[in-house]
Amino acid sequence: MSKFVDIQIDDAIIRRASRGDAKAHEIIYRAYSSPVYSVVLRFTRVPAHAEDLLQETFVEVMRSISKFRGDAPLGIWIRRIAISKALMFLRSAWHSRGQSLDDDWEQNLPCRAVSGDSRGPDDALDLDAALAELPEVSRAVVWLHDVEGFTHKEIAALMGKTESFSKSQLSRAYQRLRPLLEAEAESRNYSANSELMSRC
Repeated sequence: MSKFVDIQIDDAIIRRASRGDAKAHEIIYRAYSSPVYSVVLRFTRVPAHAEDLLQETFVEVMRSISKFRGDAPLGIWIRRIAISKALMFLRSAWHSRGQSLDDDWEQNLPCRAVSGDSRGPDDALDLDAALAELPEVSRAVVWLHDVEGFTHKEIAALMGKTESFSKSQLSRAYQRLRPLLEAEAESRNYSANSELMSRC
């Protein structure tokens, strides 16, 4: 979220953009395109889809900016549009595969086994890689809650579900992440110990 908050756009630029000024649109796009791309890529994991969502987000931003009232920073408003577009995309993908948000994705998308024996110390998982192992629903909830700072109530509203759904998805995601991150920690400890032994 901080990337969006840290970017400052002059109110005069926003007013010009709301009147359809192409140069003002370009300034806003250049300022926010990178964080928007990063956010939507977290949801889709596919650069081509993220590029499409980036464009869709800014089409919506430029179409709706005349309605922006400044109750929140511009970046927060744009971030919400980007997340909404990403969730709409995921919902469409879920439906096209005959899945729903209620499906048990852990059964449908098995996690790859991770162990200290099968991975070398240089291949340790980072948090990003661990998140990539999650089913789409769980990954979206973890990202919204832990990174973007959304409440369960807000996540439920975005996904058209209940708060208990959001909480259960987060709990299941944590259960799935724990062994992945423990394997990473063990791998890093192994690497550190090996380095120490080599210095002796």
